Amino acid sequence: MAPAAQVLGSSAPVATYDPSTLVVSDVFEIAAPASVVWDVLMDLARYGEWNPFCVWAESTFEIGAPLHMRLVNYTNPGSLQAGTEYICAVEPHRLLSWELPFHEAWPYAARRDQILEEVGPELTRYQSTDAFLGENAIHVMRFSGEWVTRAFNDTGRALKLRAEALHRGDIS
Repeated sequence: MAPAAQVLGSSAPVATYDPSTLVVSDVFEIAAPASVVWDVLMDLARYGEWNPFCVWAESTFEIGAPLHMRLVNYTNPGSLQAGTEYICAVEPHRLLSWELPFHEAWPYAARRDQILEEVGPELTRYQSTDAFLGENAIHVMRFSGEWVTRAFNDTGRALKLRAEALHRGDIS
């Protein structure tokens, strides 16, 4: 088993995941309050303005509610992939998570956690993880781990730029 990845925040359930099937993004230090970063993550209508991976999303953010997304297909550049996952954790300013439960028709369960850690009044750390779950997890990791990591790092960099610009008042 691979050594455990360093993951932010005590509220993330990452300790229960197999590190060999866990994608972990870089940690991004964002010069903005956690409330500003959270607001960017929750404003799905504007994802297309800043998010290079998830260019459209829609959800009520209620636990169990669907999250419909259009994702840039990193394995087929220039195309989008539709997906639906389900909200499983909403802890304002700390944790936003959705999952794809196991289903016989699609036996590739996963859970994404976006973790915010307030370091100071105007500094937030952000990290994203994706745990591939179940007996097919290692196969999913081998196929998609590298591009999912890239997508999450692209998103983290873009989130940093967006939240900092909002905090400075450069955009509204």
